[in-house]
Amino acid sequence: MRVPPHLFLAFDPGIQPASGGLPGLDVLKSVVNSINLFAIIATVGALCVSGVVWAWGHHTGSHGSEAKGKQGALVAAGAALLLGAANGVVAFFSQVGTTVH
Repeated sequence: MRVPPHLFLAFDPGIQPASGGLPGLDVLKSVVNSINLFAIIATVGALCVSGVVWAWGHHTGSHGSEAKGKQGALVAAGAALLLGAANGVVAFFSQVGTTVH
């Protein structure tokens, strides 16, 4: 059964995100930015350690260590990608969400 376009099946509460609506918003943004920076620094460290394990495994003939080093490098690269793109990804899907009616 097709629903006529003028018939609304759900109530639209009209809620929109408001900047500055809560006290402490600037502090929360600062905390999230600091967490993001800490995570990026930790990711750089993880990438360095993974590179060392990869090289050590390659030069010693330890195929398991070499594979784990490669895996760690890929995971660190993926984490860096997600950390760097987090704001853009959330903004994109938030914008896409506003088009749902």
